[in-house]
Amino acid sequence: MQQMRNNWRKAKCLNRRRGFMSSVKGVSHLSRRDKRRFYYKLQFWLWRKRSERCRFWIFRSRRRSSGIRAGSSPHLNLKSQKNQVFTSHLKNNENSNVTDSPACSGSEEFGLQRAQRLQMGCSLEQHSPCLQETWSEKTISCLNNSSIYTLTREIHDFLEGFYRSYGSFIPLHQSDVLRHLNRKFNSNFNDRKNLIFSVVDKYRTAIIKTSASLFQVVHKKHILSLEDLLTLADEHWLNDQVMNMYGELIMESSHHKVHFLNSFFHRQLMTKGYDGVRRWTKQVDLFSKRLLLVPIHLEVHWCLVTADISTKKICLYDSQGHSLQKVARNILKYLMSEAKEKKQAAFEDGWTVSSDENIPQQANENDCGVFVLEYSRCLALSRPFQFSQQDIPKIRKRIYKELCDCKLHEQD
Repeated sequence: MQQMRNNWRKAKCLNRRRGFMSSVKGVSHLSRRDKRRFYYKLQFWLWRKRSERCRFWIFRSRRRSSGIRAGSSPHLNLKSQKNQVFTSHLKNNENSNVTDSPACSGSEEFGLQRAQRLQMGCSLEQHSPCLQETWSEKTISCLNNSSIYTLTREIHDFLEGFYRSYGSFIPLHQSDVLRHLNRKFNSNFNDRKNLIFSVVDKYRTAIIKTSASLFQVVHKKHILSLEDLLTLADEHWLNDQVMNMYGELIMESSHHKVHFLNSFFHRQLMTKGYDGVRRWTKQVDLFSKRLLLVPIHLEVHWCLVTADISTKKICLYDSQGHSLQKVARNILKYLMSEAKEKKQAAFEDGWTVSSDENIPQQANENDCGVFVLEYSRCLALSRPFQFSQQDIPKIRKRIYKELCDCKLHEQD
């Protein structure tokens, strides 16, 4: 008897499922297997909705039982800037999760309407104390919970997009997150820095642990791997790939009025002489440029030699204050040989060599490459040297971003 009853129940349940699946519009062309799969997906979605609603009610009941009142907490002050931020966000997003939440019904809906009126200039004190108490205890907690969730979700989306664009969080500033949120919600979040930065730190750690994707930047003939970009972290030495691609961006920003020679140029010139680098400028007329930038790599140190073509002046820039006149004279000999090769008689003599000592100096043994790139940038864009050793961490982050974006940014 029990077996017959169980069989009858199974048949009834199966007929109900078949009837449901056959009555769904748009799935008559599906096979029975696909219909069954669609049915179970729909059941699973309904189960998740019920579970989320249940968890939300449990959370609200715990808050009520904890005895927290909005009037006693400084975070729930109606006149504070925090709630003005979230009420403005609520006004701009009428279809947000707050208005759709089942916990915001009845008196809560009346409270939400009052939040909108408060944003347009209406005062809460015009209403009765009873309604004000209802607003404080129920609606504000719902509003804050949903707004914090929206804020956290936006931070997560921003960090994921940032990691996809730059391959790491090395160039991330805390101000980048605040600037994004201020622009997104049209509000000031400086009073919630601690909450925002804690969310950023936790989610950033989670992304780094779970992600193992390859990352590289390709621009013209230059290819930068993540390992190359990581030389811009902390106090690492910059490698030739970073130097050369950044030099390419400098030339593009100056509309090719400035020429940046490859970082291997000086080494080739010293080992093989002018004949070893004769073909390096086959497609370039150096004497039609405004400025020539030559990065010099001396085993464990970077310095910069420039040649102002119009004034025939060669200058050495060294962030450690070394007077490397021999290096500058090597470039002088090259330019004279190049002028003779290209039949530019006006540039075969009349050159002067000097070194600029009134320039920013490094305070360690690791940042010489960053100083050379910043010297080159300022000289190419005709800007003064307004940076120091304290600005180097920020400059490293900016160079990282510029390499990934394949263009120079305007300085803040």
